Amino acid sequence: MSYNTSIGGIKSWAEDDRPREKLLLKGKSALSDAELLAVLIGMGTKEHSAVDLAKIILHSVDHDLHKLAKLGVNDLKKIKGIGEAKAISIISAMELGRRKRENERPNRSFVAGSKSIYEHMKPYMLDLRHEEFWILCLSQRMEILKTIQISTGGLASTMADPRIIFRHALENGCTSLVLCHNHPSGSLKASEVDCRLTKKLVAGAELLDISIIDHIIFTDNGYLSFSDQSML
Repeated sequence: MSYNTSIGGIKSWAEDDRPREKLLLKGKSALSDAELLAVLIGMGTKEHSAVDLAKIILHSVDHDLHKLAKLGVNDLKKIKGIGEAKAISIISAMELGRRKRENERPNRSFVAGSKSIYEHMKPYMLDLRHEEFWILCLSQRMEILKTIQISTGGLASTMADPRIIFRHALENGCTSLVLCHNHPSGSLKASEVDCRLTKKLVAGAELLDISIIDHIIFTDNGYLSFSDQSML
């Protein structure tokens, strides 16, 4: 007995049930972004089905999943029909996706220029709505020994304490460092504060016989390398 003859075909199913049944029948890759999101939402409202709500959410972020990943609970709750539980389900799924990307990184990574640094930092820094400051501790062979978050801040700034940075550098026995922080605004212009901090850290590192080989300003759509721009 076929699936369709027993239930009248997929078009006869309640719209809220279609994404789940479609996944079972055709597999996860057959579902659109809206349908996958509808599975997370679960039930719709009197006015809108779960699929409709999913389409409204995706429209609000221009169908950009990176923008969706940046939304918080309160952002999602602004959409009529999305309560706290539904918002938490969506955010949790996006966070699982981010962690999956992080776990896909190779066990041994080497720095081979600014682009390799940018790619290495994507799992840590994509979709952030606030600034964070990180360092990469490197061996003499330019192998990444450790990737360390130094601080997390607000929408426009974060603190980078040289004492904390150099303590991590010495503890991990690195010979060189890469500095990295993000601009949630998407700006690829280094501020005066960015430049002053970089010069201060380069000078301090020299006293410890450690080289700072680059400072990367990270955004979701690109990066600025102090080394490439001869700003170190």
